[in-house]
Amino acid sequence: MTVPNEPIYLDHNATAPLLPEVVDAMVPYLREHFGNPSSAHVYGRRAREAVDRARAQVAALLGAAAEEIFFVAHGTEANNLAIRGVAAALPDKRHVVTSVIEHPATTEPCHELEKQGWRVTWLPVDAEGRVRVHEAVAALHGDTALVTLMHANNETGVLQPIAEIAREARARGVWVHTDAAQSVGKLPVSVDALGVDLLTVVGHKFGAPKGVGALYVRRGTPLRPVLLGAGHERGLRPGTENVASIVGLGVACEVALRTVAEDAARVRGLRDELWERLRARVPALALNGHPEERLPNTLNVRFPGVSGSALLAAAPEVAASTGSACHAGEESASSIITAMGVEPSAALGSVRLSLGRTTTHEDVVVAADALAAAWKRLSVGAQASHT
Repeated sequence: MTVPNEPIYLDHNATAPLLPEVVDAMVPYLREHFGNPSSAHVYGRRAREAVDRARAQVAALLGAAAEEIFFVAHGTEANNLAIRGVAAALPDKRHVVTSVIEHPATTEPCHELEKQGWRVTWLPVDAEGRVRVHEAVAALHGDTALVTLMHANNETGVLQPIAEIAREARARGVWVHTDAAQSVGKLPVSVDALGVDLLTVVGHKFGAPKGVGALYVRRGTPLRPVLLGAGHERGLRPGTENVASIVGLGVACEVALRTVAEDAARVRGLRDELWERLRARVPALALNGHPEERLPNTLNVRFPGVSGSALLAAAPEVAASTGSACHAGEESASSIITAMGVEPSAALGSVRLSLGRTTTHEDVVVAADALAAAWKRLSVGAQASHT
């Protein structure tokens, strides 16, 4: 939806606007229903009932049982609980398999395990950004405790072959976790179809508030708490529940259960139109990632001869992200893009355009025009500076 005097928002992989239904559902729990879910009186019971209802709503979206859903503050906590929690429960295993394109919420716990003497296998990806199944299977050994791989990459949107890898891993007695922060709410996600034992959900990626998430834990999965305290969340996640935000997460999941397939088809069409419009006006524009196996809302492209950050600065009509990070004023190529074999100098031209529920056809037309025009201005300027 185009808002007057505001740039077009194409950064839904960073965060999504709250759904109106979510806001409406949360307000009573920010005002009158303020009880602690652990309290035995009526105020507490009302809060507990709201948390239980949200737990069932999250479970329904994933095809899980309500008792397999544990509420946390964010995806980082969920990933830490999954990775470090399994490692703590299986101290004799001492090996974890992951990939080189994971979010820091996964890589940092894995690095911490390495410091503790664990062996971590860092799987590479192919030119389209996908882990090769045979390499993942070859990495499994008798001392492997866990495979942890993201379902969809946050930069490219590329979907990993989780189901195939999980089938082989679980057949060998290895537990499987997937960080589904980017995929839940954007496409249908079933824990049984994926075959995973643990799955991370992040609310603010699909219309719930920031500061709430969930970890799916299949019955029988060995897991120890990372935080120590009281017995909240059946002893796995101590701390008084964030009731209002949990209610919001539940409603966002309920909405997604009804609408995700239709929304995905609509957004995919807009994403593909954006790609075609850009490609028609920017010669040598390249796609980062798999052309089909990716999120329906995500388009990560490399603009030739310019940096992504400069391009976005020259196109203030669009609010989006680059595939690079700036440190101390120096722009560096995204490790996700270079992991696919793209040269760092070319990777610097990457821009992530992620659409959402509020994106319209008009937004796509205006954004494509603005980005193409900015690229042309920068390219002409670069050529002039070299003459």
